[in-house]
Amino acid sequence: MTRVVGDISISLDGFVTGPNPGPENGLGDGGEALHTWAFSDDPVDREQLRSATASSGAVVLGRNLFDVVDGPQGWDDEVGYGAREVGRPPFFVVTSDPPVRTRLAFWTFVTTGLRDAVAQAREAAESGDGDRDVVLMGGGATVGSALDAGLLDVLVLHLSPIVLGDGTPLFVGGHGHTLVQRSATPSTTAVHVVYDVVR
Repeated sequence: MTRVVGDISISLDGFVTGPNPGPENGLGDGGEALHTWAFSDDPVDREQLRSATASSGAVVLGRNLFDVVDGPQGWDDEVGYGAREVGRPPFFVVTSDPPVRTRLAFWTFVTTGLRDAVAQAREAAESGDGDRDVVLMGGGATVGSALDAGLLDVLVLHLSPIVLGDGTPLFVGGHGHTLVQRSATPSTTAVHVVYDVVR
């Protein structure tokens, strides 16, 4: 069964970027430490990355994150979602204004909102070989909005041992949510926590 999974790295104080994020400073000041686990040789971290990308049938991201990963210092054959793993699934970008040109060629732009992007991603995930997950990889506003809109089945947090003090928060707007913890797996660089979202 296809699940919609929000999957994001977060600091101990709840930020998914450091201060001053932007296209040339994607994770903000000091925010690179949030993703230390994704580049780690720790076997726990490697398995987290491998299993997440292997189960991904489609990925949704917001426009701010797209501008970073499609930018000149962004993803390439060695860096990015699915790179050096099982290959990249289709990507759906939520935006009101698609770019005229892109550096990478695997983007589908959805201009009718997050709910439609998730629906298109679900259709793509279900049409592949077996039911795979739709993964909302970020940014924080996209994952947080999906949680608030009742679109997520699962929330995966990669809790990095850093306090950023400021940046982009994951949880805004004062919405309450009930989660059921399914696992908490520590590594040398993070604690990977999986929650089911109760609706």
